[in-house]
Amino acid sequence: MSIEFPERLEFLFEPARYKIAYGGRGGAKSWGFGRALLIMGAQRKLRVLCAREFQNSIAESAHALLGQQIDLLGLSAFYEIQEKRILGANGTEFIFKGLRHNVASVKSTEGVDVCWVEEARTVSKTSWDVLIPTIRKEGSEIWISFNPELEEDETYRRFVKNPPTGAKVVKIGWQDNPWFPDVLKQEALDLKGRDPAAYLTVWDGHCKVVLDGAIYANEVLSATEANRFTRVPYDGTKPVHTFWDLGRADMTAIWFAQVVGFEFRIIDYYQNRGHALGHYLKKLQERPYVYGEHWLPHDATNALLGSERTIEQQMTDSGFKVRITPRMSVAEGINAARTLFSRCWFDADACADGLQCLRNYRYDVDPNTGQFSKNPLHDWASHGADAFRYLAVALQEPAAPLKLRTTGRRGGGWMGA
Repeated sequence: MSIEFPERLEFLFEPARYKIAYGGRGGAKSWGFGRALLIMGAQRKLRVLCAREFQNSIAESAHALLGQQIDLLGLSAFYEIQEKRILGANGTEFIFKGLRHNVASVKSTEGVDVCWVEEARTVSKTSWDVLIPTIRKEGSEIWISFNPELEEDETYRRFVKNPPTGAKVVKIGWQDNPWFPDVLKQEALDLKGRDPAAYLTVWDGHCKVVLDGAIYANEVLSATEANRFTRVPYDGTKPVHTFWDLGRADMTAIWFAQVVGFEFRIIDYYQNRGHALGHYLKKLQERPYVYGEHWLPHDATNALLGSERTIEQQMTDSGFKVRITPRMSVAEGINAARTLFSRCWFDADACADGLQCLRNYRYDVDPNTGQFSKNPLHDWASHGADAFRYLAVALQEPAAPLKLRTTGRRGGGWMGA
């Protein structure tokens, strides 16, 4: 069988623990990865895990892409395309999983020969930390394809800026795709003439300094220049306060912070979904911190996480000191966060997933005007950003420094830091 294949992706057929292809639009990365895996799976029995950070249904996976390539390669008689799997006549199997919301399922996946992480830009540190040791079969490989956006995205930092030993890393663009259609080539050239900076990101695979419409763009840039994303140790002489955004079907996000002098030290972050409150209380108890106040959003007085009692009641009954964050509009909360940001120091490693949320938190686009609206986009970055907004509202200092404001349902007062 004679099969056409992009020259820049020939490295996929060479052995390596990590194989990374990144770059702009039109480089045929997904097309090439899928084709290579189907060819290899026809040659020998493989178990292939096709993963991406978010996959709420099989329609959001590479399942359809692989099905198209099976037809194009003339392998329809060899591969059986099932609803949620693709099986080869020699025992090759393609399975599909989301990473962010299926940690237990990913951990239990055994015998994977190749894991292909598609659209990997948004994969979190936590997801990588869970996935990589799961792919542990002798000779197993991890394939990664993505279009980069920010240099500080976890995937770009981990696999392009500081790639693992022996990793094969290739940048590929539309110029490397011999089957790139002329109509899209003209689109790329038109954008290059109209907006060269946008062209470099969209078509040439260059990273942006900040995302378009990023809400905390200036604050993140300033913190980066001041080296405030760094190593921030826990101070055992100061209490740790937590700040929550609640969800069950959606994400629950928690920031851990200490007030030391005139600084707000953000020492930790945790997020997850699909769990009752007991899961998150256990995560708090597993950490070596001495806690102060646990700040919950106002819906904690009526929201339930697997109990007939409110979250506020459950936490109080468990011995935690609970405060309800004062009500404030989203716009006012964002302003509070912008004001507070200049005094925050973040532990870059422990807070990596939360920082990824803050960097990617952006305004929504008005469908009528095509311009950014005044409303934040509700997506995967929202929950960590909302929890940080609650942190800023709770830590506002209308009077003396080094104080935590404790106004809310339980009354007013001041607590020394």
